[in-house]
Amino acid sequence: MSTNIKSTVEELVRPFLDENGFELVDIEYVKEGGNWFLRVYVDKEGGIDIDDCGRISEYLSAKLDEKDPIESAYFLEVSSPGAERPLKKPQDYRKAIGEHVFVTTYEPVNGLKEFEGTLVSYDEQTVVIEIGKKKHEIPVDKVAGARLAIKF
Repeated sequence: MSTNIKSTVEELVRPFLDENGFELVDIEYVKEGGNWFLRVYVDKEGGIDIDDCGRISEYLSAKLDEKDPIESAYFLEVSSPGAERPLKKPQDYRKAIGEHVFVTTYEPVNGLKEFEGTLVSYDEQTVVIEIGKKKHEIPVDKVAGARLAIKF
């Protein structure tokens, strides 16, 4: 998605989210099949419900109609990031310390490109994941994606 659309949508929705105690997790603008989708993932302490999503959607829809930053037709979806919430910002990683996570890398680290285990620590340079009894130090600049993972 164009950085411009993402920042415009964030600029439009951020005041409402901040006023109401919501956290913006992510924004996606993707084409699936023949349709475009603008997805806004939001959370709050204790989780969000369908009423929260509806309020945010109504607010954002009105703001998008006013500003009209997206030329083509699209579907607006507001939802929770779910149980496998993405880890994007430093605070996401810090909150997930001690949790089960799944991390992929752009290139192999210790011979692996996928890591699933316990997030032991995080700083601006390194993510440390424990898999079994082995700790893997992954440079942050090599992380392609990270999310919470459901442990089976």
